[in-house]
Amino acid sequence: MSWGPLLINLAVTVGVVAVLMLATFTYAMRTGVHAIMDTVWALGFVLIAGCTYLLSSGHGDPTRRLVVLVLTAVWGLRLGSYIFTRNHGKGEDPRYAALLRHNKGSLAKFVLRNIYWAQGRIMWLVSLPVQVAMYEHAGPGVLLWLGTAVWAIGFGFESIGDWQLRRFKAEAANAGKIMDRGLWRYTRHPNYFGDSAVWLGLFLIACSYWVGIVTVVSPIVMTHLLVNRTGKALLEKTMGRTKGPEYAEYVARTSGFVPRPPKRLAPGPS
Repeated sequence: MSWGPLLINLAVTVGVVAVLMLATFTYAMRTGVHAIMDTVWALGFVLIAGCTYLLSSGHGDPTRRLVVLVLTAVWGLRLGSYIFTRNHGKGEDPRYAALLRHNKGSLAKFVLRNIYWAQGRIMWLVSLPVQVAMYEHAGPGVLLWLGTAVWAIGFGFESIGDWQLRRFKAEAANAGKIMDRGLWRYTRHPNYFGDSAVWLGLFLIACSYWVGIVTVVSPIVMTHLLVNRTGKALLEKTMGRTKGPEYAEYVARTSGFVPRPPKRLAPGPS
């Protein structure tokens, strides 16, 4: 492990994230739509990975550096483009609109603190496996390829799940219906499960050297956010309020996160 260059890299990426958040904040304040942060969230990891790849030249194993860069870029670019396409032209996201209603003072200070600085800190923290892995000297080994395999499973669930949901919503006959086909038959959130697995895979790659174990904070934080905060918990609260009995039945038979075969429900009274 190249400790000195790694510490410099960590400091540089703090600055990179800060500049990115300030630029996004400025753009959002001018447009009045803070949902752009969701697109920048994904692309920010690509920026961190790119900066780390350049700074780690000559300090880490070339194969690991390239694999981590490619995996992070493929994940971030796909997710960022998907979110941008999904949100474009639709105005403010309900999550941000609900948050803004809590503001009692300066809007600029409120959103800077509660949206941009908050998500910027989490972005940098979650990116630690990417940064640490690129400074490890060990050659390719079992953990590199195991982590890549876990990443591939996660990326498959996330990208296929998003594609299936988009096709489902594009059919007018499905308006108001619950998506329970394809991967959505086995988990209510294949995209969130996939996202969690992606970062678990990157963490495993970073574990090729002992210090990588510390970066377990990355998949833990990401999974916590997806399950308990801005992902599953918030979405299901809204769905339960708007979709009624049909969604309640879907919840009863379908796993909430980790994929598994759906339960067979006992028939109701005739």
